[in-house]
Amino acid sequence: MKKILLVAFIFSGLIAISQTDTVKYWKIESKASLNFTQSYFSNWSAGGENTLATTGKFTNNSNYAKDKHKWDNWLDLALGYSLIGDNKAMKTDDKIEFISSYGYDIHNNMYATLLLTFRSQFAKGYEYKTDSTIFVSKFMAPGTVDIGPGVEWKPNDYFMINFSPATVRWIVVNDERLADEGAFGLDPAVVDTAGVITEHAEKVKTMFGAKVLTTFKYEIFKNVEFATKLELFSDYLDNPQNIDVNWQTGLTLKVNSWLNVNISTELIYDDDVIINDVNGNPIGPRTQFNENMQLGFVASF
Repeated sequence: MKKILLVAFIFSGLIAISQTDTVKYWKIESKASLNFTQSYFSNWSAGGENTLATTGKFTNNSNYAKDKHKWDNWLDLALGYSLIGDNKAMKTDDKIEFISSYGYDIHNNMYATLLLTFRSQFAKGYEYKTDSTIFVSKFMAPGTVDIGPGVEWKPNDYFMINFSPATVRWIVVNDERLADEGAFGLDPAVVDTAGVITEHAEKVKTMFGAKVLTTFKYEIFKNVEFATKLELFSDYLDNPQNIDVNWQTGLTLKVNSWLNVNISTELIYDDDVIINDVNGNPIGPRTQFNENMQLGFVASF
């Protein structure tokens, strides 16, 4: 219910604000898609497992511009699962990402800005290779909120770069077990010599640093659209030389107005996130990467 209320709150806020001014100043685009991948084997001598994967996605761009003022809002939601043979469904995609940027034109497409970013996920996630019974993430565990003033250059509709030299970041781990374990960069719980917790961990970590956000979205060929978003963050207070990276790319091939082929990748590096090996033993921070290619039914409005 909390997840539904969060999404409803974001949408209701955008709708309410859009109704306070003339419609001509707003440009609103939404896209919903249902993507599938599937394989089937019958008496197949080389072996194989039947698979079915589906992902639902929703994106919304609500952008306001009037005189020297602009307000850009971007919402990206995704949730996907995969069935392999007779195994339980495994989560393959899960995203809640909301970016809001107010800008005031100070000179020649250069804006003074206030940038807000929120990121989390809908459902519990598991490390399927080691243990599919104990979750390692869930809604708001983690959740990340960034806010900071900055400067943005937006020379056209398809490219933007924003630099925020004084960004506050909050990492929220709203689960006592994960927080006590020190997940997602939190300081772990205090334990005595017998391993008994004497003081639970704080569920919120505050960071202060510099952030760069850049986006590019362009139809590189007819019916072939490429989009990428790169986010970099350096924490002044803790190892500023270790840059957090979140780089997302997407390639959309439009078959027709309602059928697309989507290829997407996401690369993450966070020095505070410790990766485990196949036996569940921590091995330190690592570059995280995922890739998806799906056939999707799309509705744009």
